Amino acid sequence: MTAIPEITLNDGLTVPAIGFGTYKLNGAAGVNAMVSAIDAGYRLLDSAFNYENEGALGEAVRRSSVPREKLRITSKLPGRHHTYDEALATIQESLFRARLDYYDLYLIHWPNPSKDLYVEAWQALIDAKKWGLIRSIGVCNFLPEHLNRIIQETGITPSINQVELHPYFSQEEQRAWDKEHRIVTESWSPLARANQLLQDATIQKIAEAHQKSIPQIILRWHIQLGALPLPKASSPKRQLENLSVFDFSLTDEEMQIIAGLSRPDGRTFDQDPAKYEEF
Repeated sequence: MTAIPEITLNDGLTVPAIGFGTYKLNGAAGVNAMVSAIDAGYRLLDSAFNYENEGALGEAVRRSSVPREKLRITSKLPGRHHTYDEALATIQESLFRARLDYYDLYLIHWPNPSKDLYVEAWQALIDAKKWGLIRSIGVCNFLPEHLNRIIQETGITPSINQVELHPYFSQEEQRAWDKEHRIVTESWSPLARANQLLQDATIQKIAEAHQKSIPQIILRWHIQLGALPLPKASSPKRQLENLSVFDFSLTDEEMQIIAGLSRPDGRTFDQDPAKYEEF
């Protein structure tokens, strides 16, 4: 397998160009799937307080043969704990659950703008980083207006903005804004939760031309966009397949064809960060 390139974040932390999503990987089966992913070559694993699997993730880290310092472990702050004191306690609780000394990345899961506490939550992440609990801090699902505000009010720019991103919802404007501000865009649901996208005839044609699978074409598209995809797979075969996207390239024309599949209502669920509330 071709080596996975690394990306340097705006605070100097390096992360691999592809990561592993752990949503719904819980309990012993979840631990086994995560250990398998690490064995396959994943070094960035993405979790969240609300996935209720930080304990499983920590167990997978301990069971794997890869040294802790070579892994990049992520978790996320839920919407119900955005006040400063609650956010700090939740970060500590995340570490206790995983039995880890630090997280490499910790992100605010959603801005929850109607509650208007995301600046306070961001300040808690800034302080947790100063105290060594987190190496790099970022956000998820933040629109330019939310990002602008936390940057202006605290002077600290997130290293990552994790957003829904796939060929049916390509986030062109958000990606351009993030790039201009040296924020890496991470893609959640990069394969659109394996819905009809994986039967798309347009992508199938491109896959046949490269002798690759549809998921491999989609993940390669993310990488060439400059986004960092976080595919999830339980089976070792699929885990390896999703990693095997660094030995070919899509042409500019193929990139454009895939970009043409995007649509304004392309979100998998109706989760518009301007109004969606996550608890």
